[in-house]
Amino acid sequence: MRKTHPIRRVVLATAATVSGVVLLLSLKPSSDPAAASAAGAAPSAAAAGQESPQGGTGAAGTTTVDGAATQTQYGVVQVRLTVANGKITQAQAIQAPKGGTSDQKTALSVPQLNKETVAAQSANIDSVSGATYTSTGYKQSLQSALDKLKQASASSSGTSGSSGSSSSGSAQAQAKTVTGQVAQTPYGPVQVRVTVSGGKITKAEAVQAPKGGTSDQKTALSVPKLNQEAVAAGSANIDSVSGATYTSTGYKQSLQSALDQAGG
Repeated sequence: MRKTHPIRRVVLATAATVSGVVLLLSLKPSSDPAAASAAGAAPSAAAAGQESPQGGTGAAGTTTVDGAATQTQYGVVQVRLTVANGKITQAQAIQAPKGGTSDQKTALSVPQLNKETVAAQSANIDSVSGATYTSTGYKQSLQSALDKLKQASASSSGTSGSSGSSSSGSAQAQAKTVTGQVAQTPYGPVQVRVTVSGGKITKAEAVQAPKGGTSDQKTALSVPKLNQEAVAAGSANIDSVSGATYTSTGYKQSLQSALDQAGG
């Protein structure tokens, strides 16, 4: 009996040691992944919190608008504007006439038109000599892009202001500036742009009219009268100007198409 007691003690001590080692080994794998995942989650959350404000600030205040594609005798012209803080910072022609001599004319005129647009901050820019059709199409597409910007600005000011300012903003939103289709005449194209507010024509102008030779005199004589009559009549039912029948006819056709676009 005395010899068996030391053996039992050794067996019990050995069993206890083995059990302790097994417990330690079983605890390490379960604790390490949790610690690793916790350590990995903290940096990603911090990074996400830092990146989102920077992205929002970079995109604020900049707008890119494409004007309408304008068909010319030698191809389509379309202008894209980039505007920041209410100013044109970049102008580019995303479409322009190509092929044959058009390549040279486009390469000559478009960069100059882009620069003039940024400098003038409007569509009141000079045509490039030798590229009249491209210049005319460029200015038409440019004006349509500017019109889109005005409409967006009027809409936003009408919804973000107080009750007093929102009423004035809604009045601005009702005003439409629409450009009619180009009417071809024997002496050149005629195109009319009208501003309509409250169902009435408040402004009419010819953005295109016959040029060169006697056409200059006839245009200078007829177009101002036609503009006044359009505003006074509030429609395309206006009299032709004596001595400028073709210009008058083209004017009324383009005016009617503009009114159709504006809703009658």
